[in-house]
Amino acid sequence: MWFLLGILSAIGLGCYDIAKKKSLQDNAVVPVLLMSVVCSSILLLPLWIISRCNPALLQDTLLYVPQVDLHTHLLILLKSAIVLSSWLFAYMAMKHLPLTIVTPINATRPMWTLVGALLIFGEQLSGWQWGGILLAIASFISFSLAGKREGIQFSHNRWIGCLLLATLLGAASGLYDKHLMQHVDHNAVQVYYTFYQAAMMVVTAAVLWWPRRKEQPFHWSWHIVLISVFLILSDFFYLLALTDSNSLISILSVVRRSSVLISFAYGAIVMHEQNIRLKVYCLCGVLAGMLMLMFGTL
Repeated sequence: MWFLLGILSAIGLGCYDIAKKKSLQDNAVVPVLLMSVVCSSILLLPLWIISRCNPALLQDTLLYVPQVDLHTHLLILLKSAIVLSSWLFAYMAMKHLPLTIVTPINATRPMWTLVGALLIFGEQLSGWQWGGILLAIASFISFSLAGKREGIQFSHNRWIGCLLLATLLGAASGLYDKHLMQHVDHNAVQVYYTFYQAAMMVVTAAVLWWPRRKEQPFHWSWHIVLISVFLILSDFFYLLALTDSNSLISILSVVRRSSVLISFAYGAIVMHEQNIRLKVYCLCGVLAGMLMLMFGTL
């Protein structure tokens, strides 16, 4: 079941990347991120209100948001800071780099998550799972190297640097999620960390963007709402999968990053990005890796 939830999360994540790319076209990064987390908070707020005012209506359902103590709030606050930092770097990279380069590089997160999972959680993988993860990671790296044909010098590009920072922070967040989901309700994490992100982004926007708003103009796009919708759905399935005691964060991370298939197809077909044939070969490796993971999990 947790593997299927991981696939659903990947679909939502792929659509989220597309909405993010559309929202950032000719738009300032910070206010787009601010409005997306505010929209997410607004969408989740009714669940929190009903859970407080009429708990019987949602209790014993997947939508109930339980109360948590101060210590748990602090743990969730830390998750918010990690994820928001990753997003800031990722949004800046997304704005300035091709979609068919950003999402594959971002998809190398499983490599770092795998190292952490083996060292911290002592996860044990089957031969099929090892083979699937290694093949998927090799394919993701090949995607990244293909970008050099588009004149993107990885060693002298600050946007690539931002993307690498976002990737490492995202991997750290995945490891932290595994720990958090063993002790805290998944809805409480998703709702409260979204609220905290909105508060953090108000401060961030006030400091980094508002004084320079004339130099970095912002215009509203309904794609920002889609960012929120797809992110909420993706996180819901992902966090729910992590509540399963049999779930493996190393596997879930790779499955979730298969969202690159969706964003890649959009970049190739709709945005007409370059070197598609070479990148298609890399996609075959990703698909083969996902099949090996599925056989090893069933």
